[in-house]
Amino acid sequence: MNNTFTCSCLIVCALGLSLYSCSTESKQQTKELQSYKIVQPVILDTTFTREYIADLHSLQNVEIRTHVQGFIEKIHVDEGKPVMEGQIMFTLSSRVFRENLLKANAAHKSAIADLKVAEVELKNAHTLADKKIISRSEVEMAEAKKEAAEAKLEEARSAMAIADLNLSYTQVRAPFTGVINRIPYKTGSLVSEGDLLTTISNNKEIFAYFNVSEKEFLDMARERDMNRNEVRLLMANNDVFPEKGKIETAENEVDKSTGNIAFRARFQNPHHVLRHGSSGKILLKEELENAMIIPQKATFEIQDKVYVFTLDKNNIVRMRNIQPSIRLNHLFVIQSGLDASDRVIYEGIQQVKEGEQIRPQLITMRDALRN
Repeated sequence: MNNTFTCSCLIVCALGLSLYSCSTESKQQTKELQSYKIVQPVILDTTFTREYIADLHSLQNVEIRTHVQGFIEKIHVDEGKPVMEGQIMFTLSSRVFRENLLKANAAHKSAIADLKVAEVELKNAHTLADKKIISRSEVEMAEAKKEAAEAKLEEARSAMAIADLNLSYTQVRAPFTGVINRIPYKTGSLVSEGDLLTTISNNKEIFAYFNVSEKEFLDMARERDMNRNEVRLLMANNDVFPEKGKIETAENEVDKSTGNIAFRARFQNPHHVLRHGSSGKILLKEELENAMIIPQKATFEIQDKVYVFTLDKNNIVRMRNIQPSIRLNHLFVIQSGLDASDRVIYEGIQQVKEGEQIRPQLITMRDALRN
């Protein structure tokens, strides 16, 4: 009896110790679960701004080159100064061209006289032919002389016009109202035909050329008419240009080497702040409806793919590949890979491991963005 009782007591004690040990281990495991902050994707309407590198061009930018050879006698303008349309900018030596014009005028007068003589001879030939004094062939010769005199007169008129035109080229005038650029040749320099005297820019309006990828172009064309979009310009000093621009046109072909389509926006430039050859960024605001967003901080990349850690119903960590479509300020707009009901680990993604059980601490998106 005593032995039986003793064995029973030992079994009960062992069972009690075993239950106590399991209970203790379970409590220790519960206590060891790490707490991590999690967020849920938010669905909302928002806006974002696309940025495109832009090259700026004046409404008009023209190289002023010489049409004739000569010495620069006088420069009437200065670098960086405005000029009016038709204003004389340069005067070249003109003596040779004046002499050529006088010579052409003299040749023109001589041709007129020769034509008058030929006309008189032709008239006399007709009279004599009617009286049967000369043959018909002599009349035809007189007519040929008159035609030759007329041709010489036309040639003289052409030579006179060319001489007059060359003389006019010795005074170089502004083709439109604008601003003068650098003047490489100074007074007294010998310039040849085609030499660059300066450039002139009309900066009243500015064209901004920028490239859009084919995918972005199709996305934007699906949402709205690109030609009606207003844009802003971020200047080189990171200040936003005060005047709004408007997209006017686009090329009708995709550049095969880059896959881009070139667009042109026009900006009013009343204070001439923007100059030809400047650079900047086109800012194109887009609206997003029902966009799913998560913090960028909750994501990580592996071999150019973006992942997040999510929790299943048992708070077990699962790694999931997602497809962001747009990067906003500290946020990703998610194209695929998540649902609004998913729970995403926000902090501690460097320490957590897939398959690990954690204790979630749900925070709002606003609180997440404050951190």
